[in-house]
Amino acid sequence: MHPFHPLSGREFEFVAYRQNWGEDRVHLHDETGQLFSLPAGWTDVAAADPFVVIAAARCPFTTAGLVALADLVDRLRARRDDGESVKKIMP
Repeated sequence: MHPFHPLSGREFEFVAYRQNWGEDRVHLHDETGQLFSLPAGWTDVAAADPFVVIAAARCPFTTAGLVALADLVDRLRARRDDGESVKKIMP
């Protein structure tokens, strides 16, 4: 996990690794036995992203992340321009 994440450095009991909600997730038990899940990329179960390793925390964004953000902005602008985001209420 990112060093600033509240769960960083803690260890949990591994339960399962599977794809849920369209992403790879790790299912774990906390100290009280409560089951929870995290994206696999937030844990050391998944292989380290080579970009992150080489950047050594000097780059806060990946190219894929910036492209995804640009796509999201384009979709939100298109919705705004189409007027989908505002519902007109007639008396």
